[in-house]
Order: sequence, then C-alpha cells, then structure tokens
Amino acid sequence: MTDFSAAGSACTHEEFYAIIGDIAESVQFRKLAEYPQHFGVSRMHHSINVAYLSYKAAKRLGLDYCSAARGGMLHDLFHYCWKEKKLGVFGHAFFHPVEALSNSEELTELNDIEKDAIITHMWPLGRLPRYKESFIVCLADDVSIFFELAHALKIKKNERKKVRWRENHGG
Repeated sequence: MTDFSAAGSACTHEEFYAIIGDIAESVQFRKLAEYPQHFGVSRMHHSINVAYLSYKAAKRLGLDYCSAARGGMLHDLFHYCWKEKKLGVFGHAFFHPVEALSNSEELTELNDIEKDAIITHMWPLGRLPRYKESFIVCLADDVSIFFELAHALKIKKNERKKVRWRENHGG
C-alpha cells in the first residue's frame, strides 16, 4: 500500500517514473508523440508535463499524487488530430475526455480518482471534478498550456533576433 501522506517529502524523477513508467513505455502512449498538441509540443510531451505538475502539486498538498500523476499522463490519450475530426473546439472539448478514458481503461486498470481526472480535465467546459486530485490535473493542464505558449513565444523571439542579426551583419 502506498503512503500518500508525505506532503513535505521531496519529489524525485525516479519516484515519478516509478509511478508513470508503465504508461510511458506503452505503445499507445508513445504514439501520442505523432500528434501536435499546443504550440509545437507533442501530445505525449504535453501529457508528461501535466503528469509531472500534477504529481508535484498533489504530493506537496498531501494528496494521492500517484493518481494525480497517472490521471495527468492519461488525460489526452486519444489518437486523432482534433482539427481533422471536424468536431469543432467545443465538440472536441466534450468528446476527447470520453475517448481518453476509454483508451486509458483499455491500457491499464484505473481507480476512481484517475477516471475522474481524465473525464473532467476540461472543466469548466465539462463535468465538475469530484476529487481534489482531479482539480489539480485540470489546473496542471492549463498551466502546462501556458508554459508551452511561453516557450513557443521565446523560440519565435529568438528566431526573429537571429534574422535581424543576419540582416544587419550580411549573413
């Protein structure tokens, strides 16, 4: 039985990987690398980001950090380009959590917190989360998108600087 009461204990990459490794190594999860998610980040990397943020926050708060991390890993486990599915933004917001939950249940055994985190991660557009860990996954998803955008903007800014430098220096 895992002890989830270690609110102040250190977060380690080894512990994180021990929690999510079976998912990370699966063919279904690795296939997410083929799909863009936000601002040049693959769906696989986005999911890892969400899982790690969820793990750290839940652990810090003394919550079930294993379920938060696994819910974060699985929250976007769907294998299609949502723009090509022609559901529209709102249709996709409601459809993909159901698809992710179905795919996740085929991949691994899920507890109630993990299921709730996956199905409610689009809140407030979808269902209201029932668990604190599910709220954490929702917030981690949003924070991850913010950091992915900031990273993309930084790359664009650096590219513009390089272009200006070449223009000014004849290169």
